[in-house]
Amino acid sequence: MAALSDTIYALSSGGLPSGVAVVRLSGPRAIEILETLCEDQLPPTRVAGLRTLRLADGSFLDEALVLIFRGPNSFTGEDCAEIHLHGSRAVVAATLGYLAGFSAVRMAEAGEFSRRAFQNGKLDLVEVEGLSDLLAADTEMQRRLAVEQSSGHFSSVYEGWREKLIFARAMIEAELDFSDEGDIPGSISDQIWTDVSGLIREMEAVANSQKSGEIIRDGFKVALAGRPNAGKSSLMNALVQRDVAIVTDVAGTTRDIIRCELDLDGYKVHLFDTAGLRDTDEIVEREGIRRAHEAIADADLVLHLVDLTDLEAVEDISGVSVWRVGTKTDLSPVTFDFDASNFDALVSAVSGSGLVDLREALTAEVKRRTAVSSVAVPSRLRQTQNIVSAASYLRAALEHRHKPLELRAEDLRLASDELYRLTGRIDTEMLLGKIFSEFCVGK
Repeated sequence: MAALSDTIYALSSGGLPSGVAVVRLSGPRAIEILETLCEDQLPPTRVAGLRTLRLADGSFLDEALVLIFRGPNSFTGEDCAEIHLHGSRAVVAATLGYLAGFSAVRMAEAGEFSRRAFQNGKLDLVEVEGLSDLLAADTEMQRRLAVEQSSGHFSSVYEGWREKLIFARAMIEAELDFSDEGDIPGSISDQIWTDVSGLIREMEAVANSQKSGEIIRDGFKVALAGRPNAGKSSLMNALVQRDVAIVTDVAGTTRDIIRCELDLDGYKVHLFDTAGLRDTDEIVEREGIRRAHEAIADADLVLHLVDLTDLEAVEDISGVSVWRVGTKTDLSPVTFDFDASNFDALVSAVSGSGLVDLREALTAEVKRRTAVSSVAVPSRLRQTQNIVSAASYLRAALEHRHKPLELRAEDLRLASDELYRLTGRIDTEMLLGKIFSEFCVGK
């Protein structure tokens, strides 16, 4: 990471050309530079103003909206400026070229604006991760989860835990420091262990909701599995209502994993079309089948497709999260005989029969798997690991009553440190680098 004393700039809007292009600046020279562009005609702070922009030689650049945000009341906590230009490549290139001519001014690195906001105390690490998720959100539930984190709602839960630990440690310190005083009642720290027990239950409940947050954030994985020509590719095409997989009568057409996405009532669902499961000596098909087994093992739900016209060739796919789906119900009933009670769903990709019911069943299953009282839940393994670690230290302090009070107080301190790591107040440079590298340049 380059020097924090530099002023940074970047195109913060989307790809060019566009109706409007937003160039953002942050750092000690941000407002000064904007002043030169506007010929000293800056608008009031936090008020958009239409200004004529001119280059160093006085030539016309563009007519644009400009804003200034003086630190610390800005996104990064530093002096910031925004230039809302016409979104042509030529205008933006000329603007960025002009900014590059100033000393101690450089192009921002990926995520550097957000990193400065974090380092200046404007955001904690959970809020930063939520902001990253908000920028990447595709569905309504992803947006809601990201807003809970980026707006600080989830951080406020952690802050409440931390305050309870501060109080608990204060009570223990009081007993250790003033136990000989006549006006200090004995064992006042005993009053806090009930609160610690409740805190453990809260932490464990939140940690247990991590899978729900992970599904909302990353999507619900559904693998379509079965023998060759069971109708997997046809069903995928029918569910997403476009041709994403090749469909032929030739067995073994699908060799590699084909993935596409569904939005089911605001939840992202990943569909995986897999190679048909059978014994084969063909080396490419065998590799596809190996990958199919990996996708099945990694899926949140497996749709085991069974061709109703060839029930004798049904293979076994066992597991708790496996639905048996009968396919090709559009064919004449006289050609096959089956017991419908042996299937979780019956569909036809050709006629569309059963597809609505299957989509509704998938939606209900995703909602069941993510049933939480609030979307303020951890969505990353890092967050859950810190919560679980903090709860383990608290449990050690609570259950090992034979330990000296000083050591039990140390367990509470270690639990507090885990919560600090959760929000980034104690962390490593490697973790920060990984998180901020996921941002786009300009954010």
